[in-house]
Amino acid sequence: MSRAFLFVMDSVGIGGAPDAAAFGDDGSNTLGHISDRMRLKIPNLIRLGAAHALNAASGSPHGLDLAAPSHGSWGFATEVSQGKDTITGHWEMAGVPLQFAWGYFPETIPAFPPSLMNEIITRCKLPGLLAMCHASGTQVIEDFGEEHVRTGKPIIYTSADSVIQIAAHEESFGLQQLYDVCQVARELTYELNIGRVIARPFLGTAAKNFARTGHRKDFAVLPPSPTLLDVASKAGRAVISVGKIGDIYAHSGTGREYKVSGNALLMKTTVEHMDELADGGFLMTNFVDFDSEYGHRRDVMGYGRELEHFDAMLPDVFAKLKPDDLLIITADHGNDPTWHGTDHSREAIPILCNQKFEIGHRKIFSDIGQSIASWLGLPALTAGTSFSTPPR
Repeated sequence: MSRAFLFVMDSVGIGGAPDAAAFGDDGSNTLGHISDRMRLKIPNLIRLGAAHALNAASGSPHGLDLAAPSHGSWGFATEVSQGKDTITGHWEMAGVPLQFAWGYFPETIPAFPPSLMNEIITRCKLPGLLAMCHASGTQVIEDFGEEHVRTGKPIIYTSADSVIQIAAHEESFGLQQLYDVCQVARELTYELNIGRVIARPFLGTAAKNFARTGHRKDFAVLPPSPTLLDVASKAGRAVISVGKIGDIYAHSGTGREYKVSGNALLMKTTVEHMDELADGGFLMTNFVDFDSEYGHRRDVMGYGRELEHFDAMLPDVFAKLKPDDLLIITADHGNDPTWHGTDHSREAIPILCNQKFEIGHRKIFSDIGQSIASWLGLPALTAGTSFSTPPR
């Protein structure tokens, strides 16, 4: 029996979303614009069809080599759910497109309803809250971190996504206390239809050296229907989740979870556990650094170098694959580092595969999950059409 591996390059979009204008993102293209700025060396992704997928989605390969021989198959997908965030993209690719719109907070100061802030302060016995606005996660810690350490007031902020993020110092405030505050905020925001509450711990002694740690924790809502991971788990298949996959799917069907941070360690952990995955099993990894370290910070060159680093690690994955294993490399949304603002961008996503299929343009991310379910001989998901042909 075969196995399946799904790697999500968090935010590595390829432009071309037909509804990008509705999100203020017409013309955004994460991979394309990075390639325009530097000569990307990503031979392994190109051999899987990255240049062809980029060209098909956005009308140009943006300098990537279309002539390189293909060792797999490629395509691209556009999204039907109304969002451009991590949860929306991941849920849709796992067979659960959203039939509703998330709640969002306005770009006012404060961005949050006073009643919500007061309830958090009261229930958590806090001296107050700081920021309470739309902000960049790194900048807001620099701006308010010293006051937070001095007063004990957590830093609370949001973005264009359906999210509340709460930052606090791991030592002076305490990691568990931060998690407890986030849990209260999670409970209070279900009725507002907020997708995630994220704990953002940091360390350091002053604004100049504050840095977020790897103890981030997401408090997400449960998907409204069974995902690919739920279906695989219910069928008795081994499921391994690496990185923030467990948080994204609210730990439903996510099997053995390995919560590590940093793309290098994420890849190392993934490769280490590939041999353990039983026949018929499914492993899913989110490589978050593209998004969190480079996309949101609008670091074009850093993003490009991280793509090259990721590409250079792929031969270790290829060496672990068995002939009937399926590997799909994709993304969940865009985060064009050349774009305005600091938020995600509405873009098509690549579908790069080690097996030979006719993929083309898939008009729903769920085709990815449906194809994995088909390859593994699992029951069909509720959304999506498979492009895979199960091995004999």
